[in-house]
Amino acid sequence: MTNGAPDPGALLAQAGAEHRAGRRSAARALIEQALAVAPRFGEAWRALATVHAEDGRPEAAAAALGTALSCGVARPHEAHLQRAVWFADDLRRDGEAQAELEAALALKPDYLPALMNLGNLHEQRGERDAALACYARALDDPRFATVPEAALRHVALARTAVMRPPTTPDDPLLAALRTAIETTAPDALERVHLQFALGHGLDRLGEVDAAFDAFARGNRSLLRREGRRYEPRREAAMVDAVVAAFPKPTATPDDGSDDSRPVPVFICGMFRSGSTLLEQVLSGHPDVVAGGEIDWLPRLAFERLAPFPVRAIGLDEADLQRLAAEYRAHVEALFPASRGASVLTDKRPDNHLLVGLIKRLFPRAKILHTVRHPMDNGLSVYMQHMNLEVTPYANDLGDIGHYYGQYRRLMAHWEACFPGDLLAVPYEALVRDAETTVRGVLGFLGLEWDARCLAFHERRNTVKTASYWQVRRPLYGDAAGRWRRYRKHLGALEAALRQAGVDLPDEA
Repeated sequence: MTNGAPDPGALLAQAGAEHRAGRRSAARALIEQALAVAPRFGEAWRALATVHAEDGRPEAAAAALGTALSCGVARPHEAHLQRAVWFADDLRRDGEAQAELEAALALKPDYLPALMNLGNLHEQRGERDAALACYARALDDPRFATVPEAALRHVALARTAVMRPPTTPDDPLLAALRTAIETTAPDALERVHLQFALGHGLDRLGEVDAAFDAFARGNRSLLRREGRRYEPRREAAMVDAVVAAFPKPTATPDDGSDDSRPVPVFICGMFRSGSTLLEQVLSGHPDVVAGGEIDWLPRLAFERLAPFPVRAIGLDEADLQRLAAEYRAHVEALFPASRGASVLTDKRPDNHLLVGLIKRLFPRAKILHTVRHPMDNGLSVYMQHMNLEVTPYANDLGDIGHYYGQYRRLMAHWEACFPGDLLAVPYEALVRDAETTVRGVLGFLGLEWDARCLAFHERRNTVKTASYWQVRRPLYGDAAGRWRRYRKHLGALEAALRQAGVDLPDEA
């Protein structure tokens, strides 16, 4: 620049190099220098948004990207999509997320990723017709057949089949799924979506062998794409370390919190064990605010306290009170209504690893442990297209059985440590005798019975897990005992569970 000031473009280039090298603080400093020189430099604001997001500050990230849009940036439709993701997934502001997606489509009507995200947002909100309309548009509008992201149309077909499953063996939807599978690359992610959708359609029709074959092919496709990620010895070592780091307490400490604030209730267990269903039921109570899957605790444990659990051992009372206050501030910002509630639920199945840390942060916390027949639970995991970053064991029946054994070993430790603050909630009891089961859960939480809990399927809240359509139905027991129909295919699961010493009730 002619006035001797540094070149903002050069500063941004340097920031990019620092960022790629993993030096985020240095990158942020260079970006801020660029903005000090050129406050309307849209691409610098976009870069700052990325750094904020990686720092776990989605509010600041969305604001910075909004400034970038007002300054003018390349590919503004992509910026609107990114803001939508932050609003929906991190900030729980679905209305703003929808507005961003619609803005992206207004700028670029053939931007298929925005349309697919809009369909997914409608699904999470229980808006079936609107979601199906998005997917139909993706499939029927010829403009989407030639865009770079055209393969996403296969995902639209898969989602349509899940939401509107085939009703007869000759349903054209089954043929469409099979044809699409044959025309996709063996390792394509879209193929995985199609294979799982075909499996669910065949399962609904009672075609057990063909359904299992589709699920197995889907899981093998994932293995080819991602590689085997589960390490049994590492999982067992983690459980050993957690048990050693959080032995049975000799006294119950006082967390110093105001008794008028909501009691944090953590719902955990195995994935696909009914945790989403339980939270949806409880959310019907006027004194309960459902938080869903809040990622604050896992980020604390596995980022700020890494390596966990070693660094968690050294937390003193001042650390614990500071972190507890941070958590409360985070959830109150996400859910302002929680300030007037008696109970706030935080539902992450994998929080079973963090129960010891939770009870150190919040000694008054209650733990709801959703449990399900091990064979049904394992089969349900295998039938679901899971995120292997979160559930690396999910695409192999033997790995599922091993992980289940480790999870139950850790839960037995927590039950011994906190017998009065942990309640097991069996999935089978919840679907077969809902009122009795829910009354017991409410009593455990110190709440009165409220019949609105059983009208959970009428609620139009947002559900951000793989169970979002299951919890839009009245309670049903179709999935309880499903494993018996599939038993001849589940030898590896059964063997792994037995080796882990897991009790398999009602085996006949």
